[in-house]
Amino acid sequence: MRLSADALNQFGETLGRELTAPAVIGLSGELGTGKTTFVQAICRGLGARGLATSPTYALVHQYRAPDGRLVYHVDCYRLRSPAEAQDLGFDDMVRDGAIVLIEWPERAGPWAPPLDRHFRLMYGEAADVREVEEIR
Repeated sequence: MRLSADALNQFGETLGRELTAPAVIGLSGELGTGKTTFVQAICRGLGARGLATSPTYALVHQYRAPDGRLVYHVDCYRLRSPAEAQDLGFDDMVRDGAIVLIEWPERAGPWAPPLDRHFRLMYGEAADVREVEEIR
C-alpha cells in the first residue's frame, strides 16, 4: 500500500490499538524509510508511555502500556552477526507475553522469534510517501 506520512502514522496507531499480547512484529526496509516512525505510531496506538525512540545503539528499549502490557522495541541494525542476537533476550520478551517490535529482524537470523506480522517499508515516488508491504 502507498501511504503518506500522515497515513503511515494512522495505520500504525490503528495497528497498535488492535494488537493483543503476545505479538511479534517485524519491520524491514532501508535506512530512513520510516521503521522507527511506524513503531512510534504503534506505541501511540497501544497507549505506551513516553516517545518511542530509536534503540540503534542500546538495541532494546522497553515501554509499558497503561494496561500493564510490556512493549519492546528492538533494533537489530547494528548486529554484526545473527549470533549477537542471542543476548537480546527475545525468549524472555516472548515469555513475558510482551508486544515485541523488531526493526531489521532478518539480521537476528534464527535468534529472532517467529513474526506474527512482518512489514517492509520502501521509499515511494515522493519524499513523503512510503510503500508498505505486509510480508506473508
